[in-house]
Amino acid sequence: NCPAMVGTAPQASYYLFVTEDGATETQLEEYNYVIAAEKADSLGVDIIHASLGYQDFDIKSLSYEYKEINGNTAISTIGADIAATKGIIIVTSAGNEGDEEWGKITAPADGDSVICVGAVDANGYLADFSSRGPTYDGRIAPLICAQGVRVATQGRNAISLPNGTSFSGPIIAGSIACLLQAFPNLTYSQLYEALAATASLAETPDNEMGYGIPNFYKAYLYLKQKNNK
Repeated sequence: NCPAMVGTAPQASYYLFVTEDGATETQLEEYNYVIAAEKADSLGVDIIHASLGYQDFDIKSLSYEYKEINGNTAISTIGADIAATKGIIIVTSAGNEGDEEWGKITAPADGDSVICVGAVDANGYLADFSSRGPTYDGRIAPLICAQGVRVATQGRNAISLPNGTSFSGPIIAGSIACLLQAFPNLTYSQLYEALAATASLAETPDNEMGYGIPNFYKAYLYLKQKNNK
């Protein structure tokens, strides 16, 4: 028998929203993201994961400067934070700019209510490409990290081993879905607190790996203890 590939939330239900135009990079795509989030809310979605990052646009005068990665300026960031006020957990890949000139996270990963996810390899070392923080207003970013180097991924015809925070982000989103199953009324602030308190760098967070690699069983116990008080 061939082994089956199982993701972090194998029994979850999914909607897929395509908001990107691969041929261009414009703020229209940010508006598409906001529209998709609004539609997701109307469908009762609990978690949104997006592997999107906006900073450099085809029209350079519209590109975001670092001072605008502040949680309150970018169109997609504002939309993500509004979605979070509706009770949706927003998970966003940190981006793959770590070894490029920009180097930092992009919108909407700078959102005040966004779970920003960086990338590590299988040994827990930070991936060179994983975008760094902090946000311009000084918040730690990313929040946590997961494997984003040589991630086993099921394609149409074969298993591949790609790299990117596009893969570490969904691993975290699926794990959060399992946590939500145990705590259906979990809020963003409660989730943030539990992940930050139980991850590998909980005592020494930085702006490369945030609070480190999460331990979802410890986070579960942390929340269980909080809920029993």
